[in-house]
Amino acid sequence: MKISIAIIAAVLVAAAASLASTVFAPVALALFIIALVWPVQSWLQARISKLPALAVTIVMTLAIGLALTSMAAWGFGRVGGLFFTDAARYQSVYDRIVSWLDGHGVSVAGLWAEHFNVRWLLRTTQYVTGRVNTTLTFWLIALVYVTLGLLEVDDIRRNVEALDNREAARVLLNGSAATAEKLRRYMLVRTLMSAMTGVFVGAFAWLSGLQFAVEWGVIAFTLNYIPFIGPFIATLFPTLLAMTQFDSWESVVIVFVCLNVIQFVIGSYIEPRFSGSVLSISPLVVLFATLFWTFLWGLFGTFIGVPIALAILSFCSQHPSSRWLADLLGGSGQSKTG
Repeated sequence: MKISIAIIAAVLVAAAASLASTVFAPVALALFIIALVWPVQSWLQARISKLPALAVTIVMTLAIGLALTSMAAWGFGRVGGLFFTDAARYQSVYDRIVSWLDGHGVSVAGLWAEHFNVRWLLRTTQYVTGRVNTTLTFWLIALVYVTLGLLEVDDIRRNVEALDNREAARVLLNGSAATAEKLRRYMLVRTLMSAMTGVFVGAFAWLSGLQFAVEWGVIAFTLNYIPFIGPFIATLFPTLLAMTQFDSWESVVIVFVCLNVIQFVIGSYIEPRFSGSVLSISPLVVLFATLFWTFLWGLFGTFIGVPIALAILSFCSQHPSSRWLADLLGGSGQSKTG
């Protein structure tokens, strides 16, 4: 009966998270950021007053976010100019592909006329514009939550410590501390793996003679923070460039295969096992959390899925009734605290 109730409750929570994503997603992002930057805020508060410390922390947070965004924009901006310059060569490649497909009974022109018309272009433009506006609103709301949350961390801790239910207070305090520590270690691992991906992609592009080797490395580094989707984009565009730069299809295939091997080895083999060992979480849980929260919250869920799984397992490990779940889904180093 208890297991059935737990399953029903989990389904209801997932449904609520999906239906009310505009409410819960910014809160999840804000809690994630607060966990990352709280040591800076706490260190500053011990030396200056709270409001100036908050201002410095917020500025630093925005600076890091803008730096990553600017790096990606710089890389795509540099590469994007070449794509427009070589539009004629891409048109030639496209014409050859269309001719080959037509010769094998596949009418690409008919497919374009049926699915890609003016109405489709207008709908796509409206969708992209709406997504940009939604994303800006999302980050603004999350920033407000971060600001208010950093101001109230100490007050919330005192309120939890004053609870009459001492067991609940212990679980909340220890679970929050363990979650924050694991989230910081998770981002450290993610940053190291992203840097490794960027270095290997840039080195391969340079050795293979592919143009914009540094730019491809920077793009791979920044996009690697988005599991699965980011590496796919970082592989697709260099392959498109190789189609116009190299004369043989064999060279293009080699570029495509090698880039995917780099992404696969680092993203699907090294990182899950390294993060699973460091953070006491099963690689299977890493994959499931990414796919599950992507299904619920889209691209943002892809990024936040693993941190949410870390938080759930950290809180489960603090109470005897749920510790079995943390032991079952955690890695070999799962601690049995509490």
